[in-house]
Order: sequence, then C-alpha cells, then structure tokens
Amino acid sequence: MPSEQDVYLFREGTLANLHRMLGCHFLDKGAGVSFAVWAPNASAVSVIGEWNGWDPTANCLTSRPDGSGIWEGILQGVQRGHAYKYRITSREGGRILEKADPVGFFSELPPATASRAWTLDYEWLDGAWMESRGTRNGLDAPMAIYEAHLGSWRRKDGAFLNYRELAHALADYLQDLGFTHVELMPITEHPFYGSWGYQTTGYFAPTARYGTPQDLMYFVDHLHQKGIGVILDWVPSHFPNDAHGLVYFDGTHLYEHSDPRQGFHPEWNSAIFNYGRNEVRSFLISSALFWFEKYHIDGIRVDAVASMLYLDYARKEGEWIPNRFGGRENLEAIEFLRTLNEAVYRDHPDATMIAEESTAWPMVSRPTSMGGLGFGLKWNMGWMHDTLEYAKQDPVFRKFHHGELTFSLIYAFNENFVLPLSHDEVVYGKGSLIGKMPGDDWQMFANLRALYGYMWGHPGKKLLFMGGEFGQRREWTHEGELEWWVTAFPEHAGLQHWMRNLNRVYRSERSLHEIDFSSDGFEWIDAGNAEMSITAFVRKSAGGPPVLVVTNFTPVPRQNFLLGIPARGVWREILNSDAREFGGSGWGNLGGVESVPVGAHGRTDSLNLSIPPLATIMLRWDGNG
Repeated sequence: MPSEQDVYLFREGTLANLHRMLGCHFLDKGAGVSFAVWAPNASAVSVIGEWNGWDPTANCLTSRPDGSGIWEGILQGVQRGHAYKYRITSREGGRILEKADPVGFFSELPPATASRAWTLDYEWLDGAWMESRGTRNGLDAPMAIYEAHLGSWRRKDGAFLNYRELAHALADYLQDLGFTHVELMPITEHPFYGSWGYQTTGYFAPTARYGTPQDLMYFVDHLHQKGIGVILDWVPSHFPNDAHGLVYFDGTHLYEHSDPRQGFHPEWNSAIFNYGRNEVRSFLISSALFWFEKYHIDGIRVDAVASMLYLDYARKEGEWIPNRFGGRENLEAIEFLRTLNEAVYRDHPDATMIAEESTAWPMVSRPTSMGGLGFGLKWNMGWMHDTLEYAKQDPVFRKFHHGELTFSLIYAFNENFVLPLSHDEVVYGKGSLIGKMPGDDWQMFANLRALYGYMWGHPGKKLLFMGGEFGQRREWTHEGELEWWVTAFPEHAGLQHWMRNLNRVYRSERSLHEIDFSSDGFEWIDAGNAEMSITAFVRKSAGGPPVLVVTNFTPVPRQNFLLGIPARGVWREILNSDAREFGGSGWGNLGGVESVPVGAHGRTDSLNLSIPPLATIMLRWDGNG
C-alpha cells in the first residue's frame, strides 16, 4: 500500500517508482492483493474482474484521507492472470467509466482491453552484461543499432513470433551481422496494431501480442547473453483517446490538458500529457525507470521530442497558448525532460537516453547542469534528410547537390549524434532505401553500399531500420514480414554481406567510433570535390591507427587519383564496397597503397589511389611498412 513518503513524492512530481505504489500487487503469505489507483475526481471506485463476475459492488476501494486522490484496498480471491478494470464514478455528473489500470503490468490480448493481475518475478542470467554495459553504451563505444518492429520482422505461417522465439531468431541474426544493439519500436501495450505502438495505453505493460512480461524478460536476457543491447522506443509525447485508456480518466482531464490548444494533438488525433501536473510527471518518470528496473533495458529512445518542446507544434496561429513569457517554448515539458534524464542517469548511469528531436533546439544532448536537456544522444534528422536527398539524385546531377552531403560536418559535433536511416523513411509512399537509389539494378545496389560505407565512416553512432541491410525492395508495411526471400539473390546477399563486414570493421577499428563527438576524431582531406562527387576524410583516435574513408558517388572509376594524407607509409585497404564478394565490379588497390612524397590537398605526402565506381573504400594506416 502507498506510504506517506511515496504519496508526498508522487504529489511533488519526483516519484520514480510509482509502479510499486499504485496498481495491482500480490501480498506476502496469501494476505490478498492490493489495488491502488489515482482518481481524485471520483466519487466512488471499485475493482471489477473475473473473480467477482465484474460486479461493481463486490470490491469497492476507499479514498485515502490525505487528499492525494488515491483509492486503495486489499481484495481476496484474485488470482494471477485474472482480468480486471477500475469502475470509476465521476463527480462530474455521476458518469461511469471502466478503465484499464494505468500502471498495470500486463493486459489482455488486443482487441480486449482489461488489465491482468500479474507478478514480475524472473531469474535473470545476464549478470556479465549488466556489469559491462556501461562500456557498451559509452560515448566512445561502437553503437550499430538495428531498428526493428517485432510484429513484422519475421512471422511463422503468417502469425506473430512470440518474445522467446524472437529472442533466439533476432539474437542469432544480429550477432551474425555484427550489430551491437536493437531498438524496438514501441512494445508498450497499444490497442491499434497499425499505430506501430506509438499510440500507447499501457505505459507499464509490454504488449500481449507477443507473450507475457516474463517472455519479454527472457527476450532481453537472451540478447544480453549474446552481447546485444536492447533499446526501447517510448512515447511520453501523446496518448490515444481510447475509452479504456488514460484520457478523461476520472471524468475530468486528469492526465491531459483540458484546453484543446494544449491537450489535443492535431497531427496525431491524440491527447497531450499535462507536464505541469506533478502527478503526471511522476507517472511518466516512473514508467521510464520501470523498464530499466524490471526489464534490464539498456536505453530509451524518446519519441517526438520536438512536439513536446514547442507549444505551436503542428498548430496554426491562434491554435496555441504562449508560455508565461509570451514564447512558443513549452516550459513544463522542458523541465519534465530534464527531470526525466536526471532521474534515469542517477539510477542507471550505465544506460543511455536518446532523443528523437527534429529541430535545431540547442544542447539536447548536453547535461542539465550546463542548461541542456540531459539526453545522452540525439538522432541527427537533418543528416538523414540531406543525405537521402543527395543519394536519390542521378550521379550526373550530384555535383550540384554536394553541399547536402557535406553540410552535416559543419554541425556534427554540436550534439552527440546518432545517424539514423529509420522506419520514417520507408513508409507513407517514400519507398524503400534501395528504391530511392538511381540507375539500373547494379547501380542501385552499388549506390546503397557506397552510402552505407559513407555513413559508417561518418562521425556518430549508427541506426538502420530492418530490411535496409539486405535491400528490401518494397516499402515497409506492418502487415506481414520482411521480404526475406530476396536474400537468395546475389545482389541482396552481397549487400547483406557488406553490412556484416562494415560492422566488423566498425567495431574493431577504434578510430571509427572512439571520438565521435569531437573534431579531434575527424579530419577532412577533400570536402569540395563536387565535380567528381568524391569525399575523403580521416577518422582518428588516441589508441588506434587512423582510417581513411573515400567515397565516389559517380559510376566513373578514378585511376591514379592523388589524395593527400596525414601520415606517410603504407595504408591497407580494409574495406571496399566494390569488391566482388559484395556484388561489386572488383576495382581496388590490391590490398593497400604506399605513400609517395608528392603534395596534394595541402599535405606533403599522398596516395595514388584507384577509386572504384559508386563505392566507399576504407584504408588503415599501418605505419611505415
């Protein structure tokens, strides 16, 4: 049952473990099951469920006398797995509402909407991972993230795989391809499958579509044992209007703003949390920390941060209310995000918090003590849009778009960036990644291999949406599974093999990941060769040899190309996307090149390179031979 201290912190907006105070909890030694729910504007609350025949008079709760608005009680006859809801009589006109538990740990299988009485016992076997994950999530660590939607990654005879089946299939696949983390599109319970999880109703419940909470724990546990981190996509920006959910919870606007100019999201037809309400902040902070505590997740990607930061987001003039200073910044949301990140890093300093923030809001990934929002990483949406806009150009015209390719390096170190090629770019008529590439079939695959090589060399952590690693041709859909059958064709298998080798080199070469967020780890060699659509830069680290990354975005091979270098000696070709094993034409540098004392690009020494068509090559400095 809630303690006085917990209730105080809840009302203060700083409680980080609301899931221990509210909801359904089995008491020791068969003493019954406690229920507690926040409904301050209710005149009566009862628990209806399978054990009492959904009788609204059988199990009434009592309102705490402290004015907290919490209703509580200890009930008998409740068994693990029993479905239940709260029946709330509102003071506002005596309206009757039947609501799922806001902090319920498990739900009925959609489209059913009740919560289930459940326990979260599990024997974890991932101790070695948990002890080491601080180094795996560090800013100097390699992070190659595979973004996945569990319901459409793989299926069996058209049906969903469960969490345990997915654990083995996904872990083996990611281990083979060398990805370090998987990021799951929202698996918090959601009534509409077609929302991909972004219309969440159960902020403490994994969707029952793929199994039980323990099945999800097994999923995380198994991936950890295979050396793969798990990041969850989490949505504190809005929630749906489903009658069983949070909206109008006790007959009033409890979780959401009452004024539609603040509480209704016009773009997503959903409700917006009232970040200025202390209890709502406690609810959301506790939700985030719950997944770290109970499910051992390694990071959270916070969805749609920009929609939280700006009061006029997706609104026309007159459709929003300025803040107290007359500005468009949502001061309550800013304070919530800072408090959220402080709480996560306080309790789980070895985890990571990632912002999907699509504007130039300053200092998103800087500490709150410096005035930042306190995230560890931020998606670089500008890089994604500019780079894909460049890549879809016919190579003949790319020279007129060269700045779109290189512009990201002007601001690359302003934030701790993740470079995403996410699900957003392969839906709603945008086509697949391979479908964006120009030219004939060979050129399309060569373009995509070159793009991935450029991306994996570019400063920043990496994220790729599922299917992109083997060049799925059709646009992604949540119905059905990926086009796994195409991997039997050599061009798709070659791209997949290229990704396997990219990740191998990315993880083994310290210069490609150790200094991602400082100009100390990067040096342009040739940024301005628009005519040939060539870029060349060096990645550096304190503890490893530099790596030279050269990309040719035209189908014309360049022989005897003099490229200035920062260190004389032998440069070994460690990757070449034009190698025949990846589906390329076989142009290359016979394993390496020795420098010559000829000046180029402002350096005294240079390499005489053979640069393949539509390709990225990487060369590592191996000293003086």
